Amino acid sequence: MKKPIRKAVFPVGGLGTRFLPATKSMPKEMLPVVDKPLIQYALEEAKAAGIEEFIFVTGRGKTAIEDHFDHSMELERSLSDRGKTDMLEEVQRTILKPGNVAYTRQQEPLGLGHAVWCARHFVGDEPFAVLLADDLVQAHEPCLAQMIEVYNERGGNVVAVMDVPREQTQKYGILKVVEDDGRVARADGLVEKPKPADAPSTLSIIGRYVLQPEVMRELGSHTKGAGGEIQLTDAMARTIGEVPFYGLRFEGRRFDCGSKEGFLEANVAYALDRADLAPAMKDIIARYS
Repeated sequence: MKKPIRKAVFPVGGLGTRFLPATKSMPKEMLPVVDKPLIQYALEEAKAAGIEEFIFVTGRGKTAIEDHFDHSMELERSLSDRGKTDMLEEVQRTILKPGNVAYTRQQEPLGLGHAVWCARHFVGDEPFAVLLADDLVQAHEPCLAQMIEVYNERGGNVVAVMDVPREQTQKYGILKVVEDDGRVARADGLVEKPKPADAPSTLSIIGRYVLQPEVMRELGSHTKGAGGEIQLTDAMARTIGEVPFYGLRFEGRRFDCGSKEGFLEANVAYALDRADLAPAMKDIIARYS
C-alpha cells in the first residue's frame, strides 16, 4: 500500500541575486505577484493538494517568511478595530497551525539537493513533496494535486515536466524517456543541465516533485554534480531501477519567477485573471502597446 503524501518541503534559502537590489533585505520568495508573495502561492498549492505538514528550509535573512505565516497581533488588532473584516480574514488565512510547520536552516549554499537533505529529520521515512516557489504554476487543478493523482495511480517518484526548446536543455534536468503516452512519461535516466547535443530528450523538470525516501538516502552521500553542487536530479537518477520514475505533463501555465521576465509576465497574467483588475490591466497594456 502506498503511503500518502502528507509533507512538503519548501527550499527557500537562496540569495535571489538576480533580483538585487530588491532582494538585498527581502527574501526573493516574498516578492509579490499582484498582492501575494510567491511563497504563499506555493503553500496554497500544497494545501489544496492535501499536504498537512510544511517544512521550510531557510537561510540567513529569511525571517520575513516565518513572520508571514504567523500572527501579526498589531496588524490584526488594527484591522479589527477599523472594521476591515475582509482584510483581517485574508491576513488570518496565511497563518499556519502550531505543529504543522517547521523551519530548518541550510547553513551553506551547496545546492538544491543539499537544501532538501536538510529537511531529512522532519520528513522521516515517508514520501514527500518539494515545491520551488520560483516556479509559479497557474492551473485550474493545482499542479501538485495533479502529480499526487499520478502517484496514487502508479507510485514511485513523480516530477512535473514540460517540453522545452532543445537549445534550452542546459538550464534543466532532462528525462531519458522509455515510455510516453503524451501525459505521463516513464524515464530510466536523468541528466542535469545537458548540452543540447547531449540531451536525451527535451522533457525538462520544473520545480515540483513527489519523492520517495530513497531519494533522501542518496542525498546523504553529498555527491556533487553540475556546478559543484549537490543536485536533487542526480539523487533521483540514482534511485531509478529501485524506484519507478515518472514525469507528468501538467495542465497549466508555468512562470519562471526566478527570472525578471517570467516574474513580470506572471504579474500580468494573474492580474488579467482577476475580475477586479483585468479591465485596468488591459487599459495599461493598451497604453504601452
